[in-house]
Amino acid sequence: MVTGVCRLDLMLYHSGSLKDKRRILKSIIDRIRNKYNVSVSEVGNNDKWQIASIGLSTVSNSTVQVDRVLDAVIKFVEMDTRVEITKYHKEML
Repeated sequence: MVTGVCRLDLMLYHSGSLKDKRRILKSIIDRIRNKYNVSVSEVGNNDKWQIASIGLSTVSNSTVQVDRVLDAVIKFVEMDTRVEITKYHKEML
């Protein structure tokens, strides 16, 4: 069994308040869950309205599959014009 975890640090340019941030993140997190069937949650920078950190994880019997899913999620988030990935870290366990 291979577990992959990833942390994405995001900049939210269209967020003017914590309420805007929550709306944007909820949309992104729900779309990631539905499309890729991974666990995802906001994991940091909860009180800042223009930056966010989300964590995600997935499990498979193949390292290649885990890496493929994490890369697909990263590319998916990069395509969203509401956010920019400022940093990410992937790890296989």
